[in-house]
Amino acid sequence: MMDTSDILVEQLRRTREWLHMVLSGFEAEDWTYQPATGLQHALWICGHLATAQDTLVFQRCLGKSILSEGFRRHFPIGAPIKSAGEYPWPATEDVPRKMEEMQAATLKAVAGMSDALLAEPAAGKNGAPHPHYATKLGAISHLDRHEAFHTGQVATIRRLLGKPFLR
Repeated sequence: MMDTSDILVEQLRRTREWLHMVLSGFEAEDWTYQPATGLQHALWICGHLATAQDTLVFQRCLGKSILSEGFRRHFPIGAPIKSAGEYPWPATEDVPRKMEEMQAATLKAVAGMSDALLAEPAAGKNGAPHPHYATKLGAISHLDRHEAFHTGQVATIRRLLGKPFLR
């Protein structure tokens, strides 16, 4: 019988598999393609997903950060996304690698969370309530929804690049 942490790990793992499928066939120049000025590109999305795992699992649930500030500062929330010509983004191969390192650490951390820990409160930034969750279970559930949302954006970018539809 699966416990709550097993279910969360399975959801996170499956959502990441979907992202991998959507990213399949991306060439170097595809990673920073923007549908319009200021919009997200796949490189930013992947870096942002790594940052979100650090924020939602490690900071909000475990009270620590494992991702360097140097990496995090490239992927701010809410700011317009600069083009590859305007900003020195990390190397295309470094961002997916960091995203996978964070995924491995996240799955390991979540697998070790008890139902009692998952039921504890998980505040947003500076201790304020977060608009999308109240508990650590909610933070991790939000992480999965968040990744699925951004995977849909990458799927749109994929189609705009002329790559085939995936099911």
